[in-house]
Amino acid sequence: GATFMCLAPEHPLVETLSRGTDQETAVNQFVDKVSRQERSAEGIEKYEKEGVFTGTYCINPATGEKIPVYTANFVLMGYGTGAIMSVPSGDQRDFDFARKYGLEIRVVVQPEGEILDGATMTEAYTGRGIMTNSGQFNGMDSKEAIEKMADWLEASGIGKRAVSFRLRDWGISRQRYWGTPIPVIHCASCGVVPVPETDLPITLPEDANLLAKGQSPLPTLDYFARTTCPACGREDAKRDTDTMDTFVESSWYYLRYCSPRYDKGMFDPKAVEYWMPVDQYIGGVEHAVLHLLYSRYFLRVLNTLGLVPFKEPFTRLLTQGMVCKETMTCPEHGYLFPEQGEKQDGNLVCTMCGKDVDVGRVIKMSKSKKNVVNPNELLEKYGADVTRLFCLFAAPPERDLEWSEDGVEGSNRFVNRVWRLALTCMETIQGVDAYKGPADSLKGDQAKELYIKANQTIQKVTADIETNFHFNTAIAAVMELVNAMYTIELEKADDELKSVIWFCLENVLLLLSPIIPHFCEELFAHMGNKGSILEQPWPEFRKDSMQTDDVLVVVQVNGKLRAKFPMSADSGEDDIKAATLGDSRIVKYIEGKEIRKIIVIRKKQTLVNIVV
Repeated sequence: GATFMCLAPEHPLVETLSRGTDQETAVNQFVDKVSRQERSAEGIEKYEKEGVFTGTYCINPATGEKIPVYTANFVLMGYGTGAIMSVPSGDQRDFDFARKYGLEIRVVVQPEGEILDGATMTEAYTGRGIMTNSGQFNGMDSKEAIEKMADWLEASGIGKRAVSFRLRDWGISRQRYWGTPIPVIHCASCGVVPVPETDLPITLPEDANLLAKGQSPLPTLDYFARTTCPACGREDAKRDTDTMDTFVESSWYYLRYCSPRYDKGMFDPKAVEYWMPVDQYIGGVEHAVLHLLYSRYFLRVLNTLGLVPFKEPFTRLLTQGMVCKETMTCPEHGYLFPEQGEKQDGNLVCTMCGKDVDVGRVIKMSKSKKNVVNPNELLEKYGADVTRLFCLFAAPPERDLEWSEDGVEGSNRFVNRVWRLALTCMETIQGVDAYKGPADSLKGDQAKELYIKANQTIQKVTADIETNFHFNTAIAAVMELVNAMYTIELEKADDELKSVIWFCLENVLLLLSPIIPHFCEELFAHMGNKGSILEQPWPEFRKDSMQTDDVLVVVQVNGKLRAKFPMSADSGEDDIKAATLGDSRIVKYIEGKEIRKIIVIRKKQTLVNIVV
């Protein structure tokens, strides 16, 4: 899957590789430009991903293929060796870079039941799946293939397993007032002496006033700083006036939450054993190398000391993305708020001076850059439900959300669409009991198809929310169900179809209730229900009402998509293989060749992978 290499601009090979090539001048200019940018993990996120071809190629040792070598501003010299192989189909930064510079995106992991095409992909796929375009590893589960690839690389003498560490010493002292005092005493005779456990905790003086520029007053408070040495009794000893980094406390506060009133130690071991570990950790990506790392370190220490019976503090991790928006700048007034720019004759101009406004790149919302949206205005115009719906629908939680006024308007249209559908249903079919039996008992094709669609939607929404918080795909699934309901002519529907439609409407509201609760509560009451929709049990799908009569069979030959065709859902594996090998579109790719294996994977779609 590696289709190019990227070097950090500071890498010594950048100058060496480009010297004497047509790219030498462009590379030198790029390196000089990047040298004036902030070069840290946080800093590089402020800049658009850019790079320059070095004029040189390298050989991929796994395939023998010649691939271009670039220098790119998103590669850091301090990360690994400052040289990375780029697999754009499986890494978002590499994907964005490849799209920008027209580099090949070769899919090597296909999600089960789906077919990705590098030419049409809109984002990298980082999940688990089936290997493709990977030679002898085609058809393997991607997680299992990693070990097999490592074995092969070591056996071939072209690579080996390695563990990389990027740990540094942690200086926890802070020269500020607010924090936990460091429990040590400095004595001229004894040196650094720990405060006796009987004298803990040390409490901060509450009558202290902060000094100019927020400096800590503790060093100036003689009654706090002056103390007696617990070892030798000297009365001119000095208490340490620094306080601890707040991460020291936040690294284990979750343990204290289990027994906040326990006074015989850090925490009640029985309470911790009952409540811990934490089921779900949600935090920004910046926590992944700060709070998350510190918390895991603390718990490892506590486990080693025998204070807790487990090693990991958190069972599941979700790092949510940022809300982003483009910046607007005026040559006279600098950064502008969105409402300070308006369209005039097709151009965006500053409302204060009339000069043309420059629209910058999309970055994290920031008050200093003024690329922010006033939530009160959104609530006034659209309401809380539509605003929440857009935020959840625009992107999966782990990805950055690009703010779009058109996107908010689109969410508003969907909510109104559901409202109109619900009112029409209530006017036409209210009073009908919702159908809840098996799909096979339905006589009409439309009713059966819609009922199966509803049960599939319940399953998908439940899995998307409970498994990975992917509200965006959950909402998309409900949208598909609503679209299917709109294809029914209610006036011509028989009683059976009406009962299925009522079932669908009830479940649309239940599935949307965590996302747009006020809206769903209103319609739930209009439908004649008692109590609150939030008190209702979550809908359950019927396992006997999930399958349609046909499934789509997707065929690959050596990892490349060659054909698609429908087959009966109850077709056996031998029937699927026979139909595949008899398909004229497949015959021309396998005729006269040895078929090494045929892999059939049956999910929502059936994937057939032929290796010749």
